[in-house]
Amino acid sequence: MLEKKWWHNSVVYQIYPRSFCDSNNDGIGDLKGIISKLDYLKELGIDVIWLSPVYKSPNDDNGYDISDYKDIMDEFGTMEDMDNLLQEAKVRNIKIVMDLVLNHTSDEHKWFIEAIDNPNSKYRDYYIFREAVNGKEPNDLESIFSGSAWKLDEKSGQYYLHLFSKKQPDLNWENEDMRNELYDMINFWLDKGVGGFRLDVIDLVGKQPDKKITGNGPKLHEYIHEMNNKTFGNKDVLTVGETWGATPEIAKLYSNPSREELSMIFQFEHIGLDEIPGKSKWDLAPLDFIKLKEVFNKWQTELKNEGWNSLFWNNHDLPRIVSRWGNDSEEYRELSAKMLATILHMQMGTPYIYQGEELGMTNVKFDSIDDYRDIELLNMYKERLSKGYKEEDIMKSIYAKGRDNARTPMHWDDGENGGFSKARPWIKVNPNYKYINAKKNLEDKNSVFNHYKRLVQIRKEEETVVYGNFELLYKDHKSIFAYIRELNNEKILVVANFYGDNEEFILDKNLNYKNCEILLSNYKDSNNNIEKINLRAYEAIIYKLS
Repeated sequence: MLEKKWWHNSVVYQIYPRSFCDSNNDGIGDLKGIISKLDYLKELGIDVIWLSPVYKSPNDDNGYDISDYKDIMDEFGTMEDMDNLLQEAKVRNIKIVMDLVLNHTSDEHKWFIEAIDNPNSKYRDYYIFREAVNGKEPNDLESIFSGSAWKLDEKSGQYYLHLFSKKQPDLNWENEDMRNELYDMINFWLDKGVGGFRLDVIDLVGKQPDKKITGNGPKLHEYIHEMNNKTFGNKDVLTVGETWGATPEIAKLYSNPSREELSMIFQFEHIGLDEIPGKSKWDLAPLDFIKLKEVFNKWQTELKNEGWNSLFWNNHDLPRIVSRWGNDSEEYRELSAKMLATILHMQMGTPYIYQGEELGMTNVKFDSIDDYRDIELLNMYKERLSKGYKEEDIMKSIYAKGRDNARTPMHWDDGENGGFSKARPWIKVNPNYKYINAKKNLEDKNSVFNHYKRLVQIRKEEETVVYGNFELLYKDHKSIFAYIRELNNEKILVVANFYGDNEEFILDKNLNYKNCEILLSNYKDSNNNIEKINLRAYEAIIYKLS
């Protein structure tokens, strides 16, 4: 078994600060707003907050374009507010994990300004500049946000690389001075007492653009090992890397403790299961449910004791899961949200809850493209219109996959703007805040919030959920997601109906147990006779067998 770590039975809550809580009524969430809601998070039971970037930024990509790593965005507050947040969280035994963007900076960062102003400065080599080829871009690398990944620096006639927005120039990790400056910055935050880091698109930092290698470059793990040794390696902190192309074998390279790299990674294999293979995320396909089970099973079993899993349905880049793969109708939304949570949280790994997920918040359908704010979404809209796509088809993709689905303001109550702000929010509130909100959830003992709260508690109480072996049942069933977690003769059985038709589950006769208790169900009257269970629409039950 792996050496036990505090983050093995922790649950992380991701906050997107711009949309969480606005304390000064300027329409934008802020650090004081987060501080005011720490007791709410304590009530939920989480013990780690992952904070999306709060550094100084011109906000071309909502803070993922950093102009000063050691200062706070004016809209979010001051460094004093940040210190207060760390202190107030600590009082409640909650750790703060910072979001670190090390692949690129803002073009308004002092390094890049100097690199453009003076091509002979040392900062020029902190970025990736290349000569034109036949008067054009150095090669055909494309930006993840559409178009070429190269932008002409008119002053020098060279091009610089930006795998994201043109205002997000990529850093050159081959430059040792640049790496050491990043490590100094990481240590600055560790000295302030942060509980770890989420590393944005970390799999891109080993890129070799001349060979058109972006992800998983040859020096990637050498760099991460060096960073570990020079920064967080001797601290008891949580580190999680965002790695879109990871396989279980690659995950072991990052997260096997003996390699001294990261605690865990986010892998996204399950996230691509509702798009047309070889196309973009905007090209929609129905979810392959059998494949979903296969992917989870693979990640549960293949890491064994050589790495650690992260568990998530949602984040700031993804649509709301209850709308995506659940059922967000008035009749089934709560049952479906609880079912999806149950399936995820009883697996091995560290679960991540994205703000509002614990309320069953849903996707949004704004009437006009003018109501959307996300650069990726707006670029795709323009690009597809120019290519002749029908507007209704483009909007259908946005309603399904747009990142703004996750970024509408948090619903605190049924008052003005959902209690997020008294001012007009930076992005519109989802109109269903009137009946989906925190106040209503806290008042109802059978709410989605209280289901999540119980899931968090079970992880703290049951070591089987944290360290038990995983065995998938009913692998080829079209609707049932069921598995067993087993440790030291104790078993946790999870049985869930992923869809809306009634289904029958029959337990294998060879499963030895004497006692059976229901730890949690999303129905009040679930069946305690597990030899044959008639599962209703979206029913999910956790049994403890001994």
